[in-house]
Amino acid sequence: MSSDDRLFRSRAEHDAAVARLVETVKNRGGRQLRLGKKTSNLFRQREAHKGGRLEVDGLDKTISVTADGWAEVQGMATFEDFADACLVHGFVPPVVPELKTITIGGAATGIGIESSSFRRGFVHETVAEMDILCGDGVVRTCTPDGPHADLFHAFPNSYGTLGYALRLKVKLDKTCRNVKLAYDTFREPEPFLQAVEAACREGIDNPGTGPDYVEGVAFGPEHYVLSRGWRTDETGPASDIAGPVPYFKTLRTKTTDLLTARDHLWRWDADWFWCSRPLGFQKPLIRKLAGRKRLRSTTYWAIYQFVRRHKLVERFDRLQKLLGRKPRLEEPMVQDVEIPFGNCQAYLEFHWKNLDIRPMWICPVLPLPSPRPWTLYDMPRELHLNFGFWSTVDTREDLAPDHFNRLLEREVVRLGGHKSLYSTVFFEEDEFWQIYDGPSYRGLKAKYDPQDALPDLYQKAVKSR
Repeated sequence: MSSDDRLFRSRAEHDAAVARLVETVKNRGGRQLRLGKKTSNLFRQREAHKGGRLEVDGLDKTISVTADGWAEVQGMATFEDFADACLVHGFVPPVVPELKTITIGGAATGIGIESSSFRRGFVHETVAEMDILCGDGVVRTCTPDGPHADLFHAFPNSYGTLGYALRLKVKLDKTCRNVKLAYDTFREPEPFLQAVEAACREGIDNPGTGPDYVEGVAFGPEHYVLSRGWRTDETGPASDIAGPVPYFKTLRTKTTDLLTARDHLWRWDADWFWCSRPLGFQKPLIRKLAGRKRLRSTTYWAIYQFVRRHKLVERFDRLQKLLGRKPRLEEPMVQDVEIPFGNCQAYLEFHWKNLDIRPMWICPVLPLPSPRPWTLYDMPRELHLNFGFWSTVDTREDLAPDHFNRLLEREVVRLGGHKSLYSTVFFEEDEFWQIYDGPSYRGLKAKYDPQDALPDLYQKAVKSR
């Protein structure tokens, strides 16, 4: 199979797949529909779906990449395949989320960021045009200033409740062979934050010489690492992200590094950031036995799904009780929040005092100018930091099951921050719609999905239905 066969699909094939999907919506027989994707990066355990499925076969490749740096891509294409199709032509998507199986349509209807986001914004801000299949069975071509601009600007953070992106047009960046990296360590949060801001300013003001990528990792309240990256055609020995040492651990021992352009995109995927540790995949022997091909998020996700499907944690807890041992009480926390830069030191103080989840990913993002607000995720056009953490917090029997998640949500609101709905959500319904513009959403829902063929956003994001 050639790379073209693996990565690309013709426009005629795309149109045929779209026609099949439209027919499914029109003949749904009153059933509510759910997307039949083979992969997901959401940790919400949803109720069993009793309605219809939208099978998306034939909608998972790139349609074209032009010499002047425009791509047309199908909505169910994973970023791994989309990026590979672009790299063949010397380009790269401006914002490539960290995990290989995130789809371009999923990142557009969700909130996708990366270490390029201080200059390139969110994934949805890199999209110039989308064909969206709405709940009424109509495919609408949406642009920022076209007849369906309201749907275009309401699509991010709608999570498939207003429609599904079937085709997207994206302006690409020119890439280089490698990415050279510099790591700086800080023992206090204030100088670290100042260095993050300075790196972002340098990259924005000096696009030819300033960093193309900026991010950080907090290993603890007194240990922060700032990472800056530059695209380069310089050659030299490149590190292996799937080698004996997980990438995140090298941040504590190196001051510089070199990765291939492709490996840089997936430096976090090889170990699911650092979440491969509980599965044993950070041990050198297991890494060697697993092999490079299995050191990827799809492996860890499959194990996680197996554990969840068979309720192995619950079974282990019951066994502990039978043996007279008290199970450890933990509250899961899967969270990504954006905090205005001026309030980030206050957020860090809150985090270490109340949650103390470490490591924590820190990614700067600067929303780009837009002809109208992003309805469900509008942020001031100023620098924010995304704090990402995915673990558990020790809890007690006298605390509510969502105690720490609710504590976090209240603090994010207090600090003027934003919380994407990819993460676990616990807002009460009235406060949820105050935050996510309930009146506008309901108007758009009535306009583009009048028969509720697609689920409601609150029911999907909070109630997991």
